[in-house]
Amino acid sequence: MATPIGHDQHSAARSGILLIVLGLSMAALTGALMKSLTSELSPMLIGWFRFTGYFLIMVPFALARVGRRAFRPPRIGIQIVRGLLLAVGTLSFMTGVRHLDYADAIAILYVYPFLMTLMAPLILGERVSAIGWVGVFGGFGGVLLVVRPEFRNFDVSALYVLFTGFLVALQMLLNRKLGTLSDPAVISMWGALVASLVIMLTLPFGWQPVSAAQLGILALMAVTSAISQTLMIMALARTPASDLAPFTYSEIVSAVLIGLVMFGTLPDALSWAGIGLITLSGVVVARVQALRAVVRRQPKI
Repeated sequence: MATPIGHDQHSAARSGILLIVLGLSMAALTGALMKSLTSELSPMLIGWFRFTGYFLIMVPFALARVGRRAFRPPRIGIQIVRGLLLAVGTLSFMTGVRHLDYADAIAILYVYPFLMTLMAPLILGERVSAIGWVGVFGGFGGVLLVVRPEFRNFDVSALYVLFTGFLVALQMLLNRKLGTLSDPAVISMWGALVASLVIMLTLPFGWQPVSAAQLGILALMAVTSAISQTLMIMALARTPASDLAPFTYSEIVSAVLIGLVMFGTLPDALSWAGIGLITLSGVVVARVQALRAVVRRQPKI
């Protein structure tokens, strides 16, 4: 009877990886949409529209899945903390990326897998394997090849993005913790609700007229936010955070493709080498994890 259980665990791990890759691809699109609006609208206004629309999208899904219990979730304190992290992280990132080169911002933001892996034992009680560390460092090396950031003109804007990376790591770990206690749609809805209410307090300092074209981009951003956050919560509910960490670098691959479509940028040879290293790191970790699962299922003599 051990084999079906091991097979189920391996299937859950693979589905978690797929979900995190899809969720982060949508997150990359959301980030690009935010970046495109920061020169026209205030971060507070962008953030409020994003999370308010996101919340309205998630309400019917949460109600359909769990009914009125959606408004009485477990661990309400953690739900609120997660929403605060979403709000502050979004405002911090937009404030930083507004005056920072996009490549530098992405490189700085990707401290979060390091922090996520480092904090997983403390917050989730998960052991980080040696291959997990190898995958994280290999993936980060690939990211550096892709973006090749120049920090000679480092300014306070980079600190905002660095702070965002810390908040993202905490948020991802809370996703994992909450994902075992509550329905993903409920967690996603509550995060959006809290973030919307928090950012609403700042609107008097950032309100301005919004054109029809800008409103369309904001609406799309709300949709991509709802999809990306829900998929990431589902992924972290199925698979240990340390195992998913190397695959979080798939976001940079999505960012390259989105940048080509939206901004007309095309990776050069070193960037493609970095993408290859990111992919290789994820494949190696996935293969080793699969082999370890097979070994654990073997009968002991």
